[in-house]
This record gives sequence, structure tokens and C-alpha cells, in this order.
Amino acid sequence: MQANGAGQGQDSELSCLNNSAQNGESSSAGGAHTNVNGLSTTNNGNSVSNNIGIPAASNNTVSSDANSVKKKKRLSQSEEDVIRLIGQHLHDLGLNQTMDLLMQESGCRLEHPSATKFSNHVVEGEWDKAESDLNELKALMHSPSAIVRMKFLLLQQKYLEYLEDAKILEALQVLRAELTPLKYNTERIHILSGYLMCSHAEDLRAKAEWEGKGTASRTKLLDKLQTYLPPSVMLPPRRLQTLLRQAVELQRERCLYHNTKLDSGLDSVSLLLDHACSRKQFPCYTQQILTEHCNEVWFCKFSNDGTKLATGSKDTTVIVWHVNTESHQLKLMKTLEGHAYGVSYLAWSPDDTYLIACGPDDCSELWLWNVQTGELRTKMSQSHEDSLTSVAWNPDGKRFVTGGQRGQFYQCDLDGNLLDSWEGVRVQCLWCLGDARTVLASDTHQRIRGYNFEDLTDRNIVQEDHPIMSFTVSKNGRLALLNVATQGVHLWDLHDRVLVRKYQGVTQGFYTIHSCFGGHNEDFIASGSEDHKVYIWHRRSELPIAELTGHTRTVNCVSWNPVVPGLLASASDDGTVRIWGPAPFLDVQDAEGLNAWTADGDLGAEDTTSRFQENNTRL
Repeated sequence: MQANGAGQGQDSELSCLNNSAQNGESSSAGGAHTNVNGLSTTNNGNSVSNNIGIPAASNNTVSSDANSVKKKKRLSQSEEDVIRLIGQHLHDLGLNQTMDLLMQESGCRLEHPSATKFSNHVVEGEWDKAESDLNELKALMHSPSAIVRMKFLLLQQKYLEYLEDAKILEALQVLRAELTPLKYNTERIHILSGYLMCSHAEDLRAKAEWEGKGTASRTKLLDKLQTYLPPSVMLPPRRLQTLLRQAVELQRERCLYHNTKLDSGLDSVSLLLDHACSRKQFPCYTQQILTEHCNEVWFCKFSNDGTKLATGSKDTTVIVWHVNTESHQLKLMKTLEGHAYGVSYLAWSPDDTYLIACGPDDCSELWLWNVQTGELRTKMSQSHEDSLTSVAWNPDGKRFVTGGQRGQFYQCDLDGNLLDSWEGVRVQCLWCLGDARTVLASDTHQRIRGYNFEDLTDRNIVQEDHPIMSFTVSKNGRLALLNVATQGVHLWDLHDRVLVRKYQGVTQGFYTIHSCFGGHNEDFIASGSEDHKVYIWHRRSELPIAELTGHTRTVNCVSWNPVVPGLLASASDDGTVRIWGPAPFLDVQDAEGLNAWTADGDLGAEDTTSRFQENNTRL
């Protein structure tokens, strides 16, 4: 829930009337005048005014039966809160009479009369009156010092509106005689004074990033002012919608198979049912089997734009496949041949123009291909003693780093020219961070170190107890996913340098297996395994949510399409590449997201969900 800096406590005087007034006993006979929750009435039932300046509904609309019901039960704090939230929502919809009747019948008050008066004066632009209202609100606030900040915001709006109306003298008077004496945010005052030089209203609005005089900017101002008031005095704007949106987002986060980018607005979902995605909407089903390689397939990688898939094989070829992002079908685009060794690693350039291919431990060369033309741009080999088995592109797309387990670690340009080198670093896997300076390298000392090629410094980031066979980094550069020999898949936080989670299920010995982040918002993790399966986990749960069967030998690599979150590729020693996607046919219930799956020996949705939630609690 959102905190309101001024405090969470509610004063009974400020929300709902107590005792007799709350139980509908506030009226008296003989024409006596009463005031119920800011609603002035007489015994004839005619309304005079209410707490937000909206005509109240006649008391004749409230039956004696309703009054008798009210007498039987005193509203709890949570019930009062709900009524106020509903009342605010009705008011925002313009259903003022309905809101008025709700407040009257429940005995609650939407907001304090002083707050109502203050908000009306702000929206109407009556700045002197609004400033006077602050004195009344000061006694209701838990942090009286906030009055200065509120006054500053009021005067800033007043100053800008004077400038827009070309009332320069009046604006200057506000700046000198009202804003400056507050001795608050002098830096902002200097900026405001610069707006005096604006030649016209459009220039002022552009430089001040301000909507201009009118309801829009004043409503925005009121939203800012409200943050300083306790919720018992004035509810945060659109509070009910905020709570509902938070509930929807939380349900999506806890959904095991939520893998689509949905509109964050409430209009895109139903509030009548809990959110739940079906496993049949998740990439758990084989959609296509690619069999063009004639030997073990060691690596696969989707391009950054999601339109191509590159696969490397022991048969020494690289095949580039075209991905139809609508039908999710792949077609052979071109075959890149001529390598002297098998292809065990591939790296797309940031713009997908080039593709670099590396070989196994005894490979001393790498090949840089122009994917569009199919031409070999560079064949790099510094020495026959080298071992160039891993590569990573610099974000600028003009440089790359490469290395191997024999102690080579180079930075090169597109023509293979050596720009820098690091001596004696035995590289197992590489990654370039987004700062275009830092290169992460896993080495034979069971660690990942950060190397800066600009100032030639290095530092330890990750230390494992077993060999790191491969690793990859999330798009934001915060998380690293490691395949650790005999241990499986580990998730590390690179900023805090801590092990976040160990994922269970995968069989990882001393083969090089590559895992990946994937799905919407990279909420999922997938990995190959020596038991011939593909494992998928939700990032926050150490237990797998899916085990994909179909390969008949070790699955060496998986790659999740970065553009199509429902498309996953896996490469195996069985010589095939499998493309995984949602179930080919979804019935109505599946489309609505109902959970029901036990295919391929997987857990039922209910059981998996409970294990997922239990695991989250434990971690």
C-alpha cells in the first residue's frame, strides 16, 4: 500500500462520526437543525450543503429499514476505508448524488471540510484563500513543517500563471515578497526567476515543462499537495484504481506462466476473476524440429531483433534461420561453411549485421561473417597456440573481445586487428557490460572477474567453489546466470556480489551447457541438461515449472527469442534443434487462462503453484 508521508492514523473526528451520529440518531424532532458529517440538513429533509460542495440527496430516499440496519452494526475501520474509497470513485465518475447518499447512509465523511474547501480553492485558482486554508489544515497534519512545502507549491503555480497572463509585476511581487522569504528550495527559485525572460506563453510552458494555466495543471498541483496530507483528511487521488492496479500486478507477478506484455490499465483485465495463465500458453510444446545439421548441435542463439536464429554444429557449419515472428515458423536462410573446427559458440553483433563463430578448446581462430551477404568479413588467428573459444561484442558494435583456456584474452576491431590484450587470463566465457568499458570473464579459478580495458584494472565479482562452465547476463546488467559443474544453474547479483538462488532439477556435469534468461521482462530462466531435457524456472523460484522432453541426448544450449516471448530454441547432441512454443490449439478455457495441465509427467498447476509460493516464502 502507498504510504502518505504525513502518517497513516485516522482520527475518528475526521472520517466517520461516532455513536449516535454514526448509528443514524443525529436527527431530532421539532425542526431542530443538525449537521451530519459535513452535511447540513433540517428535519424536512432538504439539503443545504455537504462536505465537498455537492448537493446532497434527500433524506426521504433513505428508508427506515436502512436506518434500523445501521443501528445494529458499528462500522469497522476497514469498512469505513472501503466506503470512502467507493465514495471517492463515485465522485470521480460524476455520480455525486449516489456518493452523497452513500456518505449519508453510512455516516462517513469522504474528507475533512477544510480539505474540501482547500481543494476547491486550488482548482478555482483562488490562491489567497487556498493559502489561508493551509492554516486550518496545519492543525490536522502530523508534520506541520510540510506546510512550507505546500505553500511553496501554491506560490509557484500562482507565479507561473501570472507570467502566462503577462502580469510581470505581479509575478515579480510573488517571487520577491512571497516565495523568497520562505527560504525554501532556493535553487528552484533561481530557476523560476529565469522564466521572467520568456518571450511568450508557449516558451514559458516549454521551459517550465508546465501544462499552463487551467484545470490540468491545477489538478496536477492538487495531487502533489495531497501527498502532504494524512489520508484521514484527504484520500490520495484515484486511490481505489491504484489499489486495484496493484492487485492485478501482484497476481501477474505470482502467475507461474504469465509471459505476455499486457496493458497496465484496468480496462484490459477482468476484476471479477483472479489472473491465471494456462501452461498451454507457455513455450512447452515442440512446434518444429530442425534436422539440417548432420552432427551434434553445440550452440544456438536468436538475433537481437528476434528475426533470425543461428545454430552451430560439430559438423563445422553455421546455419542461419529466418524466423517468422507471426507464425513462429523457421526456414533455412543460409549456411556458412569453411570452418576447420566444429562451431561451439556464436555471438550476434548489436545490430545483427555480423555473426562471430568460435570453436572448441583446440580452435585457434574465429570467423566473423556478414549475415546479410553471407560473406566472411574476418578470419582471425593470432597464433596457432591460441584458444579462441569465446567471444563477446562491445555495445558499440565496432569491437569485440575473445579468449580461451590457454591464456589468450584480446580486444579486436572488425578486421581482427589487436587493440588490447590481457596476458595470462584463461577465459572460459565472456560478456561485455553496457558501460562499453567493463568485460566480464569466467576463468579456470572458478570465478568471474571484471576487466576494464581503458584503465587496465580488474576486480573479482563472483567466486564459486566449482568450475563455471558458462554464464550469461540479464539485459539490465544486474544478474548473471551461471552453469556450474556438478552444481547446476546459479543466479548471482553482480551489483551486490551475492548468490541469489540455486535452481534445482538440471543435470550438469563437466559438459559445457548454456542457459538463458527469457520471456516477458526476463521473468524466466531456461537451461539445457545432460539428462536430455530442457528445464524452465520462474526466476523467483528454485523449483522448475516445466521439464521439456523430446531430445534424445544432452541438450547443450537454449535460447529464448528476445522479441517473441513464447518462442524458445534448444540445441542437442542428437543433431536436432527444437523450437518450443505454446500449444498449437487452445480451447476457450485455455484462452481465458484456466489452469489444467499434467501432460508429459509435469506437475499439476495447483501443486506447482503451491510449491512456487512456498519456495518464495522460504527464500
